[in-house]
Amino acid sequence: MQKVLTAEEMREVDRLTTEKYGIPSILLMENAAHAAARVITEKLGGSVAGKSFLILCGKGNNGGDGAALARVLALSGAIVDLILFGKIEDSKNDAKTNFEIIENVAHNEKPKNEVRQVVGTWFGGSSQGTLSFNNCVSANEWIEDEIAEIFSRADVVVDALFGTGLTRSVSELFLKVVESVKWKYEDRLSKNKPFIFSLDIPSGLNADLSHSIGENVHADLTVTFTAPKPANVLTPASNFNGELVVVNIGSPQELIDNSPSKLFLAEKQEAQDWLRKTNFASDSHKTARGRALIIAGSKKMAGAAVLATNAAMVSGLGLVRVATPESARDAVASRTAPETLIAGVKETKSGAISHAALGEVFELTEKADVVLIGSGLGSDENSTRKFVREFVEKRKFPVLIDADGLNALAPFNLKGSDEFPLILTPHIGEMRRLLGVGDEADLSDRVKVVREFAEKHRVILVLKGERNLIAAPDGRVVVSPTGNSGLGKAGSGDTLAGIVAGFLAQSVGMKVDIFETVVAALYIAGLAGDIAAEKFGKRVMTASDVRECLGKAFKSIKN
Repeated sequence: MQKVLTAEEMREVDRLTTEKYGIPSILLMENAAHAAARVITEKLGGSVAGKSFLILCGKGNNGGDGAALARVLALSGAIVDLILFGKIEDSKNDAKTNFEIIENVAHNEKPKNEVRQVVGTWFGGSSQGTLSFNNCVSANEWIEDEIAEIFSRADVVVDALFGTGLTRSVSELFLKVVESVKWKYEDRLSKNKPFIFSLDIPSGLNADLSHSIGENVHADLTVTFTAPKPANVLTPASNFNGELVVVNIGSPQELIDNSPSKLFLAEKQEAQDWLRKTNFASDSHKTARGRALIIAGSKKMAGAAVLATNAAMVSGLGLVRVATPESARDAVASRTAPETLIAGVKETKSGAISHAALGEVFELTEKADVVLIGSGLGSDENSTRKFVREFVEKRKFPVLIDADGLNALAPFNLKGSDEFPLILTPHIGEMRRLLGVGDEADLSDRVKVVREFAEKHRVILVLKGERNLIAAPDGRVVVSPTGNSGLGKAGSGDTLAGIVAGFLAQSVGMKVDIFETVVAALYIAGLAGDIAAEKFGKRVMTASDVRECLGKAFKSIKN
């Protein structure tokens, strides 16, 4: 997992890199430029020679990164137009140095239209690149017709305006610049407009916030340095980043590890490690691979039990049992895999599980390593709610609680434990009910909400949404980067719960950390959703398609 650092935490890492390890800050800026150049070169097919770049630079360090990148690209044969919004003498330290380097090596020309322009021809091996440098110091100089002409010849626009230092909305000149770049992004596909490439973070965003603070650049690709920032990974701000690439520019990993941040971004490596730890050995058998009991379904909602059960069956565990009301038994048995063991238990008059079924369900837990409870149970009847609460309170095993299981426990006042952990998987509506708050409550700071809840109740909390958040009892919060809006359909939550339950059963059977397991499950399940979206399209894909793509997700991770 990668630590996600706030702007202040990132500045401290940069400071200690220089003061403790003696790595000059100008070298970090140079490394950032070369790393960004490598990423953009790869995106353009392996060469930037002959490609046209428009680099928009603020006078701060982000602009300094852009200036260094301009030099690197020109040396690689690119045709580069750089606009500095301000004067070189107003820049400071490393940024000023990089702007002065460009000015010193270029050939001066006469001022044109009151805008200073210097043009240099650079030779890097057999490639020939050019670099033009312009200043723009006021909104009056940002003439739309002239800018449109510059944009029209650019293959790539590089946003190096603000970086992580911005804390208020852009205005005046910068508002006009951001609106121009935003317009180009929106019409790029239909009107063949340039690719938008942001350095560190799309300009206009506050690096520490998950939401917009005003107008901001909409990037196709963002390269962020050393570690991702909250606005790189948290929605809706992360939607403006496009593809995110994190690059190392020379800060020792020790400094990042020692940062106080408890926010992380899940990576493929965690999923790979989990698959390795739970790999099929020559002596694998159903008990060793883990056994799950799924308490789900009702006469009216048997499909939820079917979806959860079938998803668990293909997750790699050894055995699945289902406890469902007697009136739903045949409906569940006829649509689940034949390898599933189905038990019909006592029910209420409406066909929901009854409190009277508690004893027979506990008997079933004697052959289970983990229990999933909630999918399609219904939570309208007191008998069902009483069953869920008493079952969870008397548990002697890990329990995953989803859907109506959560509603039956809301507002939540139970405690998890290290020995018998509770894993909760609410969407935002269920989260409000667990908290006992109405729609008017502000839950926009999702990281704070999940962290405080997980710490208070000693549970693992998965808050489902555009990007799932996984919170641990110790305050760690992990952002899972996989998944897409096509998952926002009926049955997706039941399918996810089944996948997670299957992973948990394996973790208990093979003694793998529970929190690590939940992170891996969310990453792989989201990846299966991404594969389904690519195969069927978001409009057409269903929850069952996600289950069918789980095998391809496993192969993708292993490869």
